[in-house]
Amino acid sequence: MDRYYKFGLWALLIAMAGDILVSWVMPLFCKDYSSMKMSVSALGNPKSTVRLPFNLWMFTEGVLFLCALPAIYKCYHAVSGKLTVTLMIFTAVFAVGACIFTCFFSVNETKDIVTTASKIHGAGSVIGFMLFLFAPLLTAILSFKNSESTAGIISIISFVLALVFFTLFVMSDKEEFAGTVIASEGLWQRLNLIFMYLPIMAVSIKKILE
Repeated sequence: MDRYYKFGLWALLIAMAGDILVSWVMPLFCKDYSSMKMSVSALGNPKSTVRLPFNLWMFTEGVLFLCALPAIYKCYHAVSGKLTVTLMIFTAVFAVGACIFTCFFSVNETKDIVTTASKIHGAGSVIGFMLFLFAPLLTAILSFKNSESTAGIISIISFVLALVFFTLFVMSDKEEFAGTVIASEGLWQRLNLIFMYLPIMAVSIKKILE
């Protein structure tokens, strides 16, 4: 295997696995933070005790995603050039909007405090997540086209679950759901991340082991 291709696959795997790990582990060192109720990006707010390591990780994660783009291209361009480029674009927008922007434009302690930085963060994060939400679907189509039925089925199931959890995440801060299980913003976002990442993580591991 070409070493640069393998490096890209490892970068992709580390970015995704690391994001899941960080989202669950860093809250253990952040007083008054609730993984169930608060978004992942709240770990980077100005009063967070883990602000610096969290923001450094988000920047690193974004760079890792960008470094993985050539590997994504090599992995699937022979199957469908257009779909592969679309997946690369969605990944790049997610890397910049939802990861790197988070490092430089943080949210505040509460959503009641709105600043230019929090607005930029919000816009970048929303666009990044909404596009990357379809990464499992694209992976499913590419996998089926490449006669990888198991990967295709895993990707379809992951897409449906990611869509469900993303919908719950969006609904979580609506006033009418306050005090209900739907208000568990942090939980839904973390579950959404797991199922957005799962198909590409599985493909990366498979390709590394080949």
